Amino acid sequence: MLYTTLFPGRYVQGSQALQSLGEEMKRLGKNALFILDPYVEKNIWPQMENSTLSEISVHLSTFGGECSDKEIDKQVKAGKENKIDIVAGIGGGKTLDAAKAVAHELAVPVAIIPTIASTDAPCSALAVIYSQEGEFDRYLFLPKNPELVLVDSEIIANSPVRFLVSGMGDALATWFEANSCRQSFAPNMSGNYGSNAAYTLAQLCYDTLIEEGLSAKRSVQAHAVTPALDHIIEANTLLSGLGFESGGLAAAHAIHNGLTILQDTHHYYHGEKVAFGTLASLFLTDKPRQIVEQVYSFCETIGLPTTLEDIGLTNVTDYELERVAERVCAEGETIHNEALPVEPDMVTAALKTADMEGQGRKNRTDY
Repeated sequence: MLYTTLFPGRYVQGSQALQSLGEEMKRLGKNALFILDPYVEKNIWPQMENSTLSEISVHLSTFGGECSDKEIDKQVKAGKENKIDIVAGIGGGKTLDAAKAVAHELAVPVAIIPTIASTDAPCSALAVIYSQEGEFDRYLFLPKNPELVLVDSEIIANSPVRFLVSGMGDALATWFEANSCRQSFAPNMSGNYGSNAAYTLAQLCYDTLIEEGLSAKRSVQAHAVTPALDHIIEANTLLSGLGFESGGLAAAHAIHNGLTILQDTHHYYHGEKVAFGTLASLFLTDKPRQIVEQVYSFCETIGLPTTLEDIGLTNVTDYELERVAERVCAEGETIHNEALPVEPDMVTAALKTADMEGQGRKNRTDY
């Protein structure tokens, strides 16, 4: 058996970390393509370009909104035209995944600079590719992790709180999925088995969320950098990233992928849908009632979805849920990393039960 653990080349986090971006990047390249989401280009980039990047040649390109093949091709063309030797992505998860895919196509290093702590995408050697319409298409497995991941806690503290909460929803799945892979001897994202380090980090991720999640949310509401916020940024970004990639994925992310076939979910963030996938996975895998109570209480406390209505599915039909379940159980999906054989009818039942549990708790029926 081979055990593989995957890490980014360098992880930098802290208040005003952006001030060190130029110094960090010049070790990797001197002629950079910066892929910026529109918000970053308008609100964050003006603070950066003169003070932190004086030793690097900079070429800007605006991210189009979806990490799709068309968008990646557009950015690759911009990189070739400018003969760049490093790519930097600044923004949210889809912007960062696009930057990783573009750097791979151009065979140059990549620097990842998240401006929100909303997913565990930054540290991974993985990009999630979507259609132009926002439906999940495939995972793009990359040969190496980003050379640099840099997170400025002050920027996270001044971002919308929903992003941080969504990141906690994504991170919430990490321990449950890694533990499923451990039990079933399923491979991690490298195709080999997870290490004790990966499973321990996944457990630390979960423990940190439960202990620090609400305090970190309050910090962002106050636009304040606190130790709790830094702990949750690390959990959402580094611990969850290492935990999912080196531990493995299972039901929660497969359920997320299935939910994307329903248009009404497209207005909700990745982590919000993953969180509901985690809730459904608790019933699918017959978790003890104590765990169910703890996870639902956590979601309720910080504001993650606990019902299908919370992710836009107000009048969802059994037929639609069955379609979702068929997609969840597609050949090659990570739900087959669970320690039990999973069929679509089991997924449909878990989705409906998770929804009913959430509704009951909101209405305090049977509580």
